[in-house]
Amino acid sequence: MPAADYRSKLPEIAELKKRCQSLAVLDAILCPEWEYRYFSFNSTWDQDEMMASMRNGEGDDWLIYFTPRGAIIKGFVHRAPMAQKCPWPGVIDSIPETFANFVKESAFSIEKTTFCLWRQDGDDGWQTGEVDFPADGADGDPDGSALLLPFLDGDPETYRKWGEEYFGTRLNPRAVTHIYEYEPLNPFIVRALNADARLDEVREEIQEIGYPV
Repeated sequence: MPAADYRSKLPEIAELKKRCQSLAVLDAILCPEWEYRYFSFNSTWDQDEMMASMRNGEGDDWLIYFTPRGAIIKGFVHRAPMAQKCPWPGVIDSIPETFANFVKESAFSIEKTTFCLWRQDGDDGWQTGEVDFPADGADGDPDGSALLLPFLDGDPETYRKWGEEYFGTRLNPRAVTHIYEYEPLNPFIVRALNADARLDEVREEIQEIGYPV
């Protein structure tokens, strides 16, 4: 499933931001070592700008740049067929000028992009470039988006099932749902997720994420 097929599956920008913050909060509670986390969120990336990221430690990632003018998602999957000629023609060619700073920022490595979606303030939905996909579609996932974008589906079960496998522990489903519903974090939810964690120990990180406490 290429990124274009996710245009109708992704929520509005405000909801997407909350989902990204929830993922980052869960990882911060469950994994004290930042380098082993999949998800992060910086609510103070720059003035009026926020940044979400996912990295799987195998060279695959997505970044989401939030501004008052819209949001843009870029992802890279190193085994995707479209990684052979990166960026693949059409993937980033029609990114609006609204996101020029994102495209030019060297830290975001726009040249390493196998899929990209954007939505400007006022748009009715998410947009992608016009892309001629390779004949080798890798079982319907030529750009790797089907590997990474399902984490943004808003279903707490998606994270719980993945987290139990990745962290090797049972995750309290009510606690995961509490955070997915963007309910304020409290000491009981923190301990329900990780008996060794305390709210005071992660408070600074939670504040950087911008999640309510």
